[in-house]
Amino acid sequence: MPYTPIAATLGYVLSPDRRRVLMVHRNARPGDQHLGKYNGLGGKLEADEDIVAGMRREIREEAGIECDELQLRGTISWPGFGKHGEDWLGFLFVVTRWSGKPYTSNPEGTLEWVEVERILELPLWEGDRQFLPLVFDSDPRAFHGVMPYRDGRMVSWNYSRI
Repeated sequence: MPYTPIAATLGYVLSPDRRRVLMVHRNARPGDQHLGKYNGLGGKLEADEDIVAGMRREIREEAGIECDELQLRGTISWPGFGKHGEDWLGFLFVVTRWSGKPYTSNPEGTLEWVEVERILELPLWEGDRQFLPLVFDSDPRAFHGVMPYRDGRMVSWNYSRI
């Protein structure tokens, strides 16, 4: 059976000194499967856009800023991650230069600057704790992982770098 995941972006906007990252605290919609968790910014790719254009659009919509410089840090296949067991394929970026003034909130929740070194102390998806160190490490190579989910829980995690 062919793998037909939902293609999505996930971006982490760094402060100019690169010590803080802009996160959304998902606290605005009671029925949100991410309610209470912190997450990067992003969402589903639209049919007429490439991955970079999709990431820029999502950051513009969710944070009100323009991405001037971004770097692909990795990809993750999330079989079974969706609310109804849908498969997702995510492209993870770090935004290293941007312009504009970030929103303080959006329809999903409050936007907060968090110290990169403290990110793992936040309420996160269990799986985020596995890949976030790779997003922010100094290895210039992108990582490519697979993280199956079953019944809303991470089953396993492995990745490669090339």
